Amino acid sequence: MRAIEKRPLWNTAASIGVVALLASAASVAAPPQPVQASAEEGVLVTGSPPADLSGFPEGPDLEGFVSARAGNKVEVTQADGTATMVTIGEGTEIKASGGFLGLSRDELGLEQLLNGIPVKVETVQWGRGLVASEVKLKASDLKTAQMIQSGTAQKFAQQGAKIGENAEATERNAEATQRNAAAAEALRGRFGDIDKYNVLCTTNVYFDTGKYALSPVAQSELCEAATQAGEMDNALLLVVGYTDSTGSYEVNQRLSERRAGRVVNYLQQQCGWKPWRMLAPSGFADADPTADNSTREGRAQNRRVAVNVLVSKSVDGM
Repeated sequence: MRAIEKRPLWNTAASIGVVALLASAASVAAPPQPVQASAEEGVLVTGSPPADLSGFPEGPDLEGFVSARAGNKVEVTQADGTATMVTIGEGTEIKASGGFLGLSRDELGLEQLLNGIPVKVETVQWGRGLVASEVKLKASDLKTAQMIQSGTAQKFAQQGAKIGENAEATERNAEATQRNAAAAEALRGRFGDIDKYNVLCTTNVYFDTGKYALSPVAQSELCEAATQAGEMDNALLLVVGYTDSTGSYEVNQRLSERRAGRVVNYLQQQCGWKPWRMLAPSGFADADPTADNSTREGRAQNRRVAVNVLVSKSVDGM
């Protein structure tokens, strides 16, 4: 036979309050939304209740959790789902038991009545509404509510900052895409102009990630390309550096320029290519990839410098 434990209503309400704290964490961080009075509550009295509440007829005792706030009014939802609006006035005493504050005082203010916190409320009738004469809560519940409110606010702030960063990144990516497209089109026009040059051949040399040093294989291939181009009348070299899509546009642009510059220096200093037979080198970051940047092999093929051999069409017979 299983034993069934009976718990007092306060524990039930506290449990509901904890669930409400977790379920409505977002609403804790946001400003409380105004709550309309129900038809059963009648017309609420406007103005501020008096500081001395003695002599007013007693109202019902409420036990539940704060489910909404609007100005100096709070809504208390009880275990059966009944929601009651009460006014917090100058004569309302708000007390916390448990002493987590570590101070000699135990009286709190309206700002401590956070959404979701379990409370016990004694009321008096004021006009056709209710005024809280005393509000009791547990210091441990208050601490939990404050932690949730602080953590949620921080999370929202971080999310807001992240959204801002993403928006800036999206804008930068869009600008980079436009620059890359323009660069690619300019490049095609530069060495593919049908009115001036024929592109006879292209030699690609490859680089490690983030590097612009030439491998022994690349050095050998560059001098071989220079020798072949030197046998062609009036041949020019156009050197263009590229990267894969890893990293920011700014980093890739600098890296592509350094790779192109390193190749130009090697062609002139080690391979004997004359500077006047070379067009100004260019770096085009990750524009015009030759392979898929989503694969390791594709990125390796895109980390390259293209040495294009150009010959005037008038010389080439076209």
